[in-house]
Amino acid sequence: MERDRPLERRASVRTAVVWDACRARLDGASDQTVIDIGGGTGGFAVRVAELGHRVTVIDPSPDALAALGRRAEERGVADRVVGQQGDLASLPELVESGSADLVLCHDVLGLVDDPRAALRTIHGVLRPGGALSLLVGQRHAAVLAKAMAGHFGEAVRTLDGEDGAERRFTAEEIAGLLAATGFSVAQTHAVRVFADLVPSTLLDLEPGAVAGLLELERAVAERPEYLALAAAIHTVSTV
Repeated sequence: MERDRPLERRASVRTAVVWDACRARLDGASDQTVIDIGGGTGGFAVRVAELGHRVTVIDPSPDALAALGRRAEERGVADRVVGQQGDLASLPELVESGSADLVLCHDVLGLVDDPRAALRTIHGVLRPGGALSLLVGQRHAAVLAKAMAGHFGEAVRTLDGEDGAERRFTAEEIAGLLAATGFSVAQTHAVRVFADLVPSTLLDLEPGAVAGLLELERAVAERPEYLALAAAIHTVSTV
């Protein structure tokens, strides 16, 4: 358990801004229906269930869904968490149209062939007034990371939008896609502006480093000038 704690602390910094926004959307509401696309082992889903909401995790991996079930059982929320094998393309077959209050789509949109069609699919399962929490990789930061690693050819291809297996986006591109598919962006956050740059040894060994980094990430999350530096972009949009 002691060995796991540094990993958990680093993970909390990477996800805190996104979790803060999702929790703010759910606070004050009761018994919400939440769909977590690609939610894997339930890092978000179980916490949402602990707030009293019903969560369906849709993921292609049976092993991840088995781990989700164990985690939900251990945390006492197995009655509010359901795992279903599938992906974004199978969403209409697994979720009733207009039934979801909140859809989580984190690190999934960049893996689909047609992001616009995928967003339309998500729109279809949300009830009026429902919301989408969308997290995507940010292109400018990926270019910088590849260049710093000496992969200059890959950096050029990423700059031109040729990202290979995973597509990354700019803030402007995501705003345009959401608008074109019927969403209204309520919030945009810069995510992991510094978290991927700080050495893990510093976070593990320096007292107060994790708390300080977390405070800094939250401080810059809503400042638009930091969007181009962020490893990821998070938006909360409504229908």
